[in-house]
Order: sequence, then C-alpha cells, then structure tokens
Amino acid sequence: MRILVVEDETSLARAITELLKKNNYEAEAIYNGTDACGYLLSGIYDAAILDIMLPGKDGIEVLREARRGGATLPILMLTAKSSVSDKVLGLDSGANDYLTKPFSVQELMARVRAMTRPLEQQTSIMTYGNVSLNRVNFELSSPYGNYRLASKEYRMMELFIANPNMLFSTERLLEKVWGYESDVQESTVWVYISYLRKKLRSLHANIEIRAMRNAGYSLEEIK
Repeated sequence: MRILVVEDETSLARAITELLKKNNYEAEAIYNGTDACGYLLSGIYDAAILDIMLPGKDGIEVLREARRGGATLPILMLTAKSSVSDKVLGLDSGANDYLTKPFSVQELMARVRAMTRPLEQQTSIMTYGNVSLNRVNFELSSPYGNYRLASKEYRMMELFIANPNMLFSTERLLEKVWGYESDVQESTVWVYISYLRKKLRSLHANIEIRAMRNAGYSLEEIK
C-alpha cells in the first residue's frame, strides 16, 4: 500500500515516511500544497497524510480541490490547531481523520491502520486467467507452481491484474510503481517486465504481458 505524505517540515516528513516504511507501507513525501492536488488525483496512492499549514495552498484547500476532482483515497489531516471547530472544518471538507501535533508514533500508526483497514480487507487474492496473486504474501501462483515476488514485481503485477487489457506506457508504470520522485530509468521497467514474463512462462500461465510498439504494455489472455 502506497501512502503520500504532504508536509512542509522536511524533517517531520522524512520521519513519517521512514516510520511508514518500517511498518511495511510504501511512502513518499512532497513539501508544498501547490503540487499536492495533482498527486492526490494521480491514482498512484492508496492513502495520504496531509498537513493543513502548507506553502502555496493550505491543506483544506488542497483537500476540497482533490475531493471535487474525484479523489476517493482516505486522507488523514495533520495540524497544530486543536480546536473542535478546526477539526470539524477538516472533516467536513472531506478528511477521513484528524490528528493534532505533536502526536505519538503509536497514535499516528493506529490512525493510519484504522484509515486503511477497509482497503486491506478487500479480497486478498486477485486472479486473472489461471494465475492468482496473493496480496498478503506477494505470491504469484498457478496450478503449476508459485513465486514470491519482490516488492516492485508485486506492485507491477498487481497493477496489471487489476486492469487487464489496459495499456500502460513505460512512463505510467514508472509513476505507478516507483513514484513521481523516483529517478529510475525506463530501462528498469523493461527489466521488471522481463522478470515477470519469465515467471509467467514458468508457471505455464495462460496470460502474458504484451508490448505495443511505442505505446506500452498490457496483460492479456493467450488465445
């Protein structure tokens, strides 16, 4: 699960992202409100932690704009303001939860778990063709065997199985799997596509990752 952290205090943003990573989340941080809405609407992230006091646009403005744009991901607001009216404003603007600074690590993680629990309770097994992907243990399997996927392999395979026959450009795969801030080269996508293709062939899968020249990749059934 990938979480976006929007916090202009760089040291705090880094501390939160590291904490999330230690708790088995993927996490990235940005530091201003101007860019935040685009990130929230990108479809890359499963949840977000959004500070209210931000340069460019404040968190409430970002939140309202994102919700108007159709963003449905759960969002936890962070703020130094503790009055009831401030909390009500955040919740009424579309936040799922609200946490006042300073906060304990334990409380932050408890609120993140509560906020993302409905997502985690979605079916743990995804299937397409004769292949299954276990979202709990990252295992790709068929009647002929199984593989435990590395993190990026899993993320890419999850994306493909959730969107069969959808064409993903190399740039889109970079954004969805590695994130906007990554400096990973396009050749890395090709390498991971190769890894997954080899595993699918070994599993005698009746699905394959197909390439469309100068367009991208899609997961399709073999006919």
